[in-house]
Amino acid sequence: MDLRQLKERLNKFASELADKDKEFIKERLRGLISASPFNEYEYTLIFLRDRNVITFQEYEKLRKEYVGSNKHLHLYGLSPRVFGEIWGEEQLRNIDNKFKKASKTLDPEYDGQYDVWFEGIKLEVKACRAINAKDRGDLASKALRHDSGDPFWMNFQQLKPDSCDVFVFIGVWVDQIIYWVMSSKEAKKNKYISHQHRGGIEYQIGITDKNLSNFDIYKVSKDEVVDAILKKAKV
Repeated sequence: MDLRQLKERLNKFASELADKDKEFIKERLRGLISASPFNEYEYTLIFLRDRNVITFQEYEKLRKEYVGSNKHLHLYGLSPRVFGEIWGEEQLRNIDNKFKKASKTLDPEYDGQYDVWFEGIKLEVKACRAINAKDRGDLASKALRHDSGDPFWMNFQQLKPDSCDVFVFIGVWVDQIIYWVMSSKEAKKNKYISHQHRGGIEYQIGITDKNLSNFDIYKVSKDEVVDAILKKAKV
């Protein structure tokens, strides 16, 4: 269940309101000022409960269904830096504690060129969230399910294929996390790679709803990440 489907469910409940209550909530929502976690959905649910249109048990059932369908929605609330740098690297360390934050202690020649050190393998880790490319609003309101069919664009930026051995791309949808593992040589040859800045040393690769299937050859499960990195390091 996404926000659009949740809204449809709430509208169905609201159709049971008395006419005067329908007009009342319609007007209140039109001018409602929101501040998380107090928003139009919270307001509508409380109003429906107050008017005895839904029971607490029905509310709990609806909440459980929505939360269960959006287990990664909280990641859309993280700042770009926390999500891209901190959360992404933590994902790997949660897989295997041999993933280490790159440093001069591990690599005397290290100077910020890559992100993670894994038994001598230099890794760049990039994470992106799938958002509806046509909708406006904050990230959470544009968050997508993997099977939504809506247009999206994940832009994996600041890629430096000459400075690492392997890339780990992490794609996040509200209901699913996908890992792609690609050697630096494969990244250089990828048809979707382009310069991020004219004449610069950094590149970008965009994964969209239109080319997603072209990256299936690099897709691995969480349990396969380590083996894929070891394999790609030899490519």
